[in-house]
Amino acid sequence: MRTRRLAPLAFLAVGSLALTACGSGGSGDGGDGGGGEALDSLSIMAPYFSTTPPEDDDPVGAKLSELAGLDLDMQWVPNAEYGDRTNVVLAGDEIPDVMVIQQKSQGFVQTAEAGGFWDLTEYLASGEYPNLVTENPDVQQASSVNGKVYGVYRARDVVRTSITIRKDWLKNLGLEEPTNTDELMALAKAFTEDDPDGNGKDDTYGMIIPAWGASIGTGSPYDAIETWFGAGNVWKDDGGQLVPSFTTPEWKQALDYEKQLIENGYVNKDYATRDGSTQWNEPFLQGKGGIIIDVQSRASQLAGLFKEQDPKTYDQKVALQGNIAGPNGDFALPTPGYSGFLAIPKASVQTEDQLAQVLTALDKLATKDAQVLENNGIEGDNFTVDGEFAVFDKEKQDYTDLVSGSWAQIGTNVAGYEAYKAKPETEFDAELEQERVDLQAKDLEKAVFNPGAALVSETYMTNGVQLDQIIADARIQYISGQIDEAGLDAAIAQWKSSGGDAVTAEMNELYGQLG
Repeated sequence: MRTRRLAPLAFLAVGSLALTACGSGGSGDGGDGGGGEALDSLSIMAPYFSTTPPEDDDPVGAKLSELAGLDLDMQWVPNAEYGDRTNVVLAGDEIPDVMVIQQKSQGFVQTAEAGGFWDLTEYLASGEYPNLVTENPDVQQASSVNGKVYGVYRARDVVRTSITIRKDWLKNLGLEEPTNTDELMALAKAFTEDDPDGNGKDDTYGMIIPAWGASIGTGSPYDAIETWFGAGNVWKDDGGQLVPSFTTPEWKQALDYEKQLIENGYVNKDYATRDGSTQWNEPFLQGKGGIIIDVQSRASQLAGLFKEQDPKTYDQKVALQGNIAGPNGDFALPTPGYSGFLAIPKASVQTEDQLAQVLTALDKLATKDAQVLENNGIEGDNFTVDGEFAVFDKEKQDYTDLVSGSWAQIGTNVAGYEAYKAKPETEFDAELEQERVDLQAKDLEKAVFNPGAALVSETYMTNGVQLDQIIADARIQYISGQIDEAGLDAAIAQWKSSGGDAVTAEMNELYGQLG
C-alpha cells in the first residue's frame, strides 16, 4: 500500500496516543490550493467482515479503480482489529489517503480538531461532487464533529425500529397488530395469559428482551419504548436547552411501563442475561415468546428460519409493525443513519488540488455502477439482473459474501442507495420487503433525531463509559425492582455529580454555537 510519511507536524498527547495535526502541505483552512504532486493512486484503509479480504487482483477492485480514475491501493484490516489499528495509524508516521473511521473516538476527534483531517463541510456543500451530496442533512449533521464534517458518512437505513409479532398467535386470539403502547401491553398480556398457541398449557409469554442496553442510545428495546413515550433520543431539546433524556418525566413514565411488563411476567425471565446476538430468535421460533422489538430485518430473518422449518406454513408466522404511538404523542426511534465515515488525512492529502482528486474519486465510487460493484459484485459472474432485483448464483455465494463483507465497507451511498436488492423468493417475501419500505417512509416523518449527536463533550470523551454505566445499571435495577424511585433519583444525582452536569454544560455551550 502506498502511504505518505508525515511532513513536520505538531503532536498532541492524549494518553499514549500521539495525535496528528495538519501536514506542511496545507493549513487548517484548507491548504495553499495548489502545488504538490498529483496522486497516482488512492490508498484506502478499511475493515472487512468476510472470511478473508479481497486479493490484489480482485475483479471488483479493478473495475472500481477504473471508475475512480485512480488505482485503489487497499489496506484491509479485520473488523475485530480495526479500532486498535486506527489508533496505531493515527499515532504513526505513515497514513493512507482515506480512512474508514468507525466512530468519533477521542483520538479521531482531537486529531480532526487539531487539523489532522480535512474539514469537508464546504466542499460537500459546493455541489461539485453530486454523489456526495447527502439526501438526509440530519444524518450528515449527526456524523459531524461540533458541526464540522470531517468525513463522507456511510449511509444506513435511517429508520429500522419495528415490532415483530407471531402472526399465527394474533390470528388464534383474534387480535390486531398494536398501534400504541396500551395495545402493546394488552397484546403482551394476551400472549402470556390467553394460550396463544392453543396447546392448553401456561407456557408462553409476550415479549422477548435480551440483555441489551449498556447505555442510553444503543437502539435497544428500552430505548424504543422510551422514545415512544416522548423522552427524546439520548438528548432532548427543552426550550432551546439540551437535557439528558433520562432526566425527563417521560423517561420515568416509560420505565414504569417497562417495569409493569416485567412485574406481570410478560417478558422472558432471563431478560437481564439472555444473549441478543445468539439467543434472541429462539423463543420466537420455539413458540415461547411472541413479540420482539428490534430492527425490521429481524422479521425477514425469522421468516427465513421458519421457511427452513416448513416452507408451506412459514408465511403464517411473522407480522411486522412499525413504531407505535405513546401516551404523549406519536414518535419513532431512528438509527444514527450512518456507520462511520470516510475521512481524508492531511498528512497524505496535503493540498486542495490533491483533495479535489480524492473527492472526485470518492464521488465516482458513489455512482450507481460503483454501488453495484461494491454491494452486488460482477454482473454476469456472481449475479444476474432480473428487473429491479439481483439474482445471485448460489454456487458463487462465497464470492458474494466477500463483496458484501469488504467492498461494501467503502461505499457511502449518501445520495441514495442504488445497488440491486436480492430478488424475493416468494410472494410473501416480496410483501414483507415492501412493508418494510413503506414503514420506513411512514416512520421517517415522525423520527426523533438526537439533537446532540454532532456534539462532542470533552468530559464525556473522558468519562462517558463510567457515566453511561451509572444510568444503564439504574435502569435495569429499577425495572427489575432492585431499587425504588428514590434509588433511581439517587443514581441520576450520582451521574450529575460524577461529571454529568459538566457534560450537560459543555453540550449546551456547543449546541448554542451550532446556531
